[in-house]
Amino acid sequence: MRKLASIQTVNTAEPIPNADAIEKIRVLGWWVVVKKGEFRTGDRVVYCEIDSLLPEVEAFEFLRPNCYKPAQVGATGSVVMPAGFRIKTIKLRGQVSQGICFPLSALPPGTAQDEDADVTDALGVRKWEPPQTVGTGGRVKGSFPGFLPKTDETRVQVLEKVIARHRGLTFFVTEKLDGTSFTAFVRAGEFGVCSRNMLLDTTDEASVLGRVAKQLGLEERLRALAAARGHDVAVQGEVIGPGVQQNKYGLKEVALRVFNVFDVTSYRFLDHADMLAAVAELGLEPVPQLGTIVLNHSVDELVALSEGVSVLNAKAQREGIVLRPLNEVEDDYLGRLSFKAINPKFLLKYDE
Repeated sequence: MRKLASIQTVNTAEPIPNADAIEKIRVLGWWVVVKKGEFRTGDRVVYCEIDSLLPEVEAFEFLRPNCYKPAQVGATGSVVMPAGFRIKTIKLRGQVSQGICFPLSALPPGTAQDEDADVTDALGVRKWEPPQTVGTGGRVKGSFPGFLPKTDETRVQVLEKVIARHRGLTFFVTEKLDGTSFTAFVRAGEFGVCSRNMLLDTTDEASVLGRVAKQLGLEERLRALAAARGHDVAVQGEVIGPGVQQNKYGLKEVALRVFNVFDVTSYRFLDHADMLAAVAELGLEPVPQLGTIVLNHSVDELVALSEGVSVLNAKAQREGIVLRPLNEVEDDYLGRLSFKAINPKFLLKYDE
C-alpha cells in the first residue's frame, strides 16, 4: 500500500521564519522544505517519502554529500540493499522536513502523471532498511505465513481522508517501541516463530527471536491459550533489549512486549480489552498503554501527540505512537483501522 514515490499536489506554500532562500510546502500530511519559489500551491510534484532509497543516477547526484548509503552485503556476500541516496527526516532553520519533491520533468518519458499515481518503480526507488543486527533474525525456514497478517502500520501523514472518515471514534494509544518485529503462532498443531518477513527455524540457538520464544515457554503458553479459547492463536509484538536497535531503553535483558493477539482460525484481531485479557492469560506484558483519545485531531496534532519520552526509559525519546479503535474496524482504504505517528525528535536523534 505504501507509495514511496508518487504524484501529489502542493496544498500550500508557507515561509520559514528567518529563512530567505527556503520555504516549506505541504504535500499530503507532510511538510517539506524546498527552495523558495520552486513550487506553488496547486502544482503537481513527484514526492518521495522518508525511507526512500533513490538510485545512483545523474538526476539525484546532488544528494550524494548528505544522503549516500553504500550497498549492504549479506552473510553470503550477495547485495541485499543496493547503494543509493536515502531520504530521511531533517531539520532546516528550525523546520522539520520529511521527504523530497521533484518537478514532473524528473519522470521518465511516458510515466503516468495523474494525481496519486505510484511512480516508485518508474524512478527505481526502493525502501531503505537499516542493516539487520546480527543474530536478531536467525535461520530461515520459509516465507512469512499467508494465514497471518504482517506487522506494519501506515504513517498518519498519508491518511488525512481516513482520519476525516473516523472523526469522533475513540482510539486507544500505545507507545511504538523501537525493536525487532516478532510473531509466534499455533496453527493446526504447529508452533512457529516469525520475524517481520520470514518464518524462522525455532531450533536455531543463534536467533534472538527463537531464544525469546524458548525462554518464555511460548509454545506451551500459546497451546494452552488456544485450548482454552477454542481457536488457534498468534501473538505479535516487539523484541527489545541488549543487541536490538542499540538497546535505547537500557534494558539488562531481552524482552517481548505484545501489541496484537490474533485469532488464526477466524482470521481476526482481538478487540483491545480482549487482547489485554489474552496477554494477561499468557503471562506476558503488553506494549506501554498511553490511554484513549476521541479522534478530533489534525495530522499535525497527532504528530505532536507522538512526541515525548519512553515509558520504559525517561532518558530516551519514544519512537512514536500507534492508534487503534477500542473495537476493531475495517476501513475501505486502509483495511484494518490502525496507524502510527512517528516522533520527529526520535527520527532526528537516531538518524532514522
